[in-house]
Amino acid sequence: MCGIVGYVGENNAKDIIIDGLKKLEYRGYDSSGIALNIGGKLVVRKCKGRISNLEEMIAGENLFATAGIGHTRWATHGAPSDLNAHPHTNGDNTIAVVHNGIIENFVELKEWLSRDYGVEFRSETDTEVIAHLIGIYYNGDLLDAVYKAVDKMRGAYALGVVCAAEPDKIVAVRKDSPLVVGLGNNCNFIASDIPALLKHVRSIYLIENNEVVLLTKNEVKLFNAERKPVHRDVFHVTWDADAAEKEGYDHFMIKEIHEQPKGLYETLHRRIGEDGIIRLDGITMTKEDIERFSKVYIVACGTAYHAGLVGKYIIEKLAKIPVEVDVASEFRYRDPFVDDKTLFIAISQSGETLDTLAALREAKRKGARVLSVVNVVGSSVARESDDMFYTWAGPEIAVASTKAYTTQLMCMYLIALYMGAGKGVLSRAEYDEYLKELGELPELLQKVLDQENKIHDIAKKLYKSQQVFFIGRGLDSSVAYEGSLKLKEISYTNSFAIAAGELKHGTIALIEQDTLVIALATQDFLFEKMLSNIQEVKARGAYVLGLAKENNREIERQSDQVIYIPECRDELTPILSVVPLQILAYYVAKLRGCDIDKPKNLAKSVTVE
Repeated sequence: MCGIVGYVGENNAKDIIIDGLKKLEYRGYDSSGIALNIGGKLVVRKCKGRISNLEEMIAGENLFATAGIGHTRWATHGAPSDLNAHPHTNGDNTIAVVHNGIIENFVELKEWLSRDYGVEFRSETDTEVIAHLIGIYYNGDLLDAVYKAVDKMRGAYALGVVCAAEPDKIVAVRKDSPLVVGLGNNCNFIASDIPALLKHVRSIYLIENNEVVLLTKNEVKLFNAERKPVHRDVFHVTWDADAAEKEGYDHFMIKEIHEQPKGLYETLHRRIGEDGIIRLDGITMTKEDIERFSKVYIVACGTAYHAGLVGKYIIEKLAKIPVEVDVASEFRYRDPFVDDKTLFIAISQSGETLDTLAALREAKRKGARVLSVVNVVGSSVARESDDMFYTWAGPEIAVASTKAYTTQLMCMYLIALYMGAGKGVLSRAEYDEYLKELGELPELLQKVLDQENKIHDIAKKLYKSQQVFFIGRGLDSSVAYEGSLKLKEISYTNSFAIAAGELKHGTIALIEQDTLVIALATQDFLFEKMLSNIQEVKARGAYVLGLAKENNREIERQSDQVIYIPECRDELTPILSVVPLQILAYYVAKLRGCDIDKPKNLAKSVTVE
């Protein structure tokens, strides 16, 4: 979950690396650092805190170098501190390493290095082990030393390595953590993610698992685990770098909330042909394939998991295939029943979520067909899947996911329609009606966004709440989980979501005077049931914020305040109902003075288990 940038060329490496790290700060911001090769010596500067702290530290220093590596950290081993910040070096500071991931056997390696080589460790990190390993194997050839060190390591990692004695080289390695290479004129780059490079290059190598890269300013060489050369096609980035800037908004999160109508439109209309038929690029399932599936697994983490809960409902309804939704971190540890009649759908914004990757690989090993729903072209999940479905949300920078979630929902609807039509269980009339109503969602969503000021005013009354309950029935319960997650992750409010019918089975004991309950009641056929659940919590003193369709005004009698969404089919409400909850979470966090785009202890891309 850390960010890596490396540069070798003719210009000032320090400025280029610092600029790239700023583009990756969403991946980690506990500490940061840089290693530069100056006059055949490695100069390392690093400190706890944001990249601005690092900039202040090195301001005024003459640190001109044409090669170097940098890092922004999300702590896994060792608390955030100056000593634990990357880069890490070996004993005589001739090798420097930046690392994203976890070395699972670092304890035994550390003991071995201490016992047999007398190595003294300065940090609490697993990464320092790598620097010392490379150091003991170094004999004039950095590439060879890295290969020997990697052979000793177990875990997930992306590495950037520089050596004092080889000032014009960077060696990089990828195993289960993202890594890209940027191809420039008389310069080359490494990074954890494409946005770090877009200011300088548009031609990219997407590095595959277990590959090693040797970079000089004039050449990039790729090798596999057996040290054999690898050919790689160049990937040309077409999206606009300006899409990763705030464009006048206070935070990326609120900008991305407002980008959701566009994301929905792009995700839908790029898949609809002139004949009104869905064309799912990257998906090649035939009618026979769909009919063969006896079960669908949707596996994901966090927000993507919540999208999967909605996906289960709509796929079962439209395609008539049983669906199970599982948390990726648990999936492969319970020996799930998967075979060649299973469709495995992996959902991940980044496409690099390690738990989801591990579950995907387990499913493939057992014979499942894998379909991925991701936002990042060329990501690991996409490359390892049989079928790929991109969300077209555009770059999402804020740690708290918003537009990725709603575009993932759009993908779930399109997949369900595609399967239902392909299987022959959905009539053309139903199919056309769903597509028509999906096409109306961007405009309806804009009407929700137009209520931002009203939701801001509600937040002013509620932001001091220390405990919040989200309740709902049917699809509303799935959205309640996402609304609760948004509130807790950016405002640090203790929020909890539960199916409303389960309240009386224990949780209602926690409802007392002025407890804030956010009640979702957008499902027409369950509306009266929800009114009864609202009455239950009101009878115990709760303060209720209701969320309903605009024609269901009866909810005003039971609630203290109400937010309305436009009328639409019950099955499509999640795309609309989640947005007021996103906006509410944003303003509660803002009023509480929280760091909205970079909430504490969290990172955008979770590349460790």
